Amino acid sequence: MADFDAIYEEQELSEENLEEAHVQMVPDPIVIRGAGNMTVFGLSNRFNVQFPAGLVSRVAPEEFKATVLRINAVLKKTLPVNVKWLFCGCVCCCCTLGCSLWPVICLSKRTQHTLNKLLEWENSHLYHKLGLHWRLSKQQCDSNSMMEYVLLIEFIPKTPIYRPD
Repeated sequence: MADFDAIYEEQELSEENLEEAHVQMVPDPIVIRGAGNMTVFGLSNRFNVQFPAGLVSRVAPEEFKATVLRINAVLKKTLPVNVKWLFCGCVCCCCTLGCSLWPVICLSKRTQHTLNKLLEWENSHLYHKLGLHWRLSKQQCDSNSMMEYVLLIEFIPKTPIYRPD
């Protein structure tokens, strides 16, 4: 019985070594910051379409630009309405004890939801096949302590195929 335990422990150690051998290094995600002149609740009115160097040989510049232009089209359609409601909410804020800002918050959440749905569609139709994953993420600004929404392009690690000898 003791010999059986020794063999079992030996196999267990070899499996642990196998798992350690398949650890892959994944590059840091690429961050695309807002490039617009207007920001509502941390969401800029447009993102830069300049192709990042970290995506060379992973995705075509035309595909990247088309995705960012679709994102910018959603922002162009929704953010001016949000700004108008924000202005009205700020004007009436004292009379409504802050309740006039709720429509702006709901519209901002709807814009974020629309962008997340767009990115989900883009990921499932193109980027997951290329080993990339786009998402909208909230990060702290470099220059101050405020938060902003950025586009993160993460690299999906390729899973190794385990073939027993």
